[in-house]
Amino acid sequence: MTSSSEGVSKYIEVEDDETLAIGYYDDDDDFDTFTDGNLDCSCEDGGGFSDPLSGEVKPRILLMGLRRSGKSSIQKVVFHKMSPNETLFLESTNKICREDVSNSSFVSFQIWDFPGQIDFFDPTFDYEMIFRGTGALIFVIDSQDDYVEALSRLHLTVTRAYKVNPEINFEVFIHKVDGLSDDAKIEKQRDIHKRANDDLADAGLEKIHLSLYLTSIYDHSIFEAFSKVVQKLIPQLPTLENLLNIFISNSGIEKAFLFDVVSKIYIATDSSPVDMQTYELCCDMIDVVIDISCIYGLTEEKAGQPYDKESMAIIHLNNTTVMYLKEVTKFLALVCFLREESFERKGLIDYNFHCFKNAIQEVFDVRVKVQKNRKLLSQRRWSKQAPMESLAASTERRPIGGITCQSTIFKST
Repeated sequence: MTSSSEGVSKYIEVEDDETLAIGYYDDDDDFDTFTDGNLDCSCEDGGGFSDPLSGEVKPRILLMGLRRSGKSSIQKVVFHKMSPNETLFLESTNKICREDVSNSSFVSFQIWDFPGQIDFFDPTFDYEMIFRGTGALIFVIDSQDDYVEALSRLHLTVTRAYKVNPEINFEVFIHKVDGLSDDAKIEKQRDIHKRANDDLADAGLEKIHLSLYLTSIYDHSIFEAFSKVVQKLIPQLPTLENLLNIFISNSGIEKAFLFDVVSKIYIATDSSPVDMQTYELCCDMIDVVIDISCIYGLTEEKAGQPYDKESMAIIHLNNTTVMYLKEVTKFLALVCFLREESFERKGLIDYNFHCFKNAIQEVFDVRVKVQKNRKLLSQRRWSKQAPMESLAASTERRPIGGITCQSTIFKST
């Protein structure tokens, strides 16, 4: 192994995400208002809404669209490991379903699945409360059906939501494209994009940006689309991307992903373009690691935990490429692509990975401090015992942001 004799110190500034986090929280949120009527706002996880004193501020992702557009199927496949074929037997959603997703400190949000037949602009609903704490709104359009009505509903939803919360990320999933040819997919995407933006322009709302994705539950396109949506809700994303860029440039690695192992959503990658085939290989590798660990790697005391700090995998492809998976945290894994000649310096790569892992831990520590601060804010707001102005005086507050992650990375030559 050859390395430069002198270490290259890399400094990554971690942004103070306290302001961003508190922006998702509103002390006027009244969940009783939203549940007015005969709706059962519950889900398989036990139902109910966020505990206001939990200290956890989770941005919401709203799943909306017409009936039978595939909203519930998307949720089951991505977050419940359901086989796409099993979703054919799902009943149509007839109640608002809310689910918490908390696989790691970075992947933490709520998904609200709205039945297509519900008119949430009805006077019995407080639609302003719905959109006020929303981070992303995903509108699902069935590409195999006439989407004129769906576009009308999309326009109404987006315009109302934007007036309440201009910070919402508007995402459009052009779904069920597995039965279409490549030309038909591109044509439908172009047509939907043009019609939707023309409607917004006619309403004088050209500044609203719609992100469109071609998705299907029968391939990895739905996981990649959800990855893009979730990344927009992670305040630490620039820091994570910077750390990955430093790691791969000094280790002879061509591409690296930071994966949430449970959902196979990648929460960050380096600055090079993402190839769909590469992403699919990563997902397949994670499945292999989990399956083998479940069969051979479990001990009695670790039953139910197939992925731990000892997890690691190496796969040699037939095109002289090596895939290398390493555990980062309990729920995160780093998956790398590199050439066989670069993998000969495995000791250097492992050392640089150790530095990368320590830097990630520092970012986690910042997150924990922010959540503790949120808990204090939530307790004050909901108890009404003291005004917000006295919080700083009555509570000793330590600096949240401005933390410097320093990792000494050795460069391969």
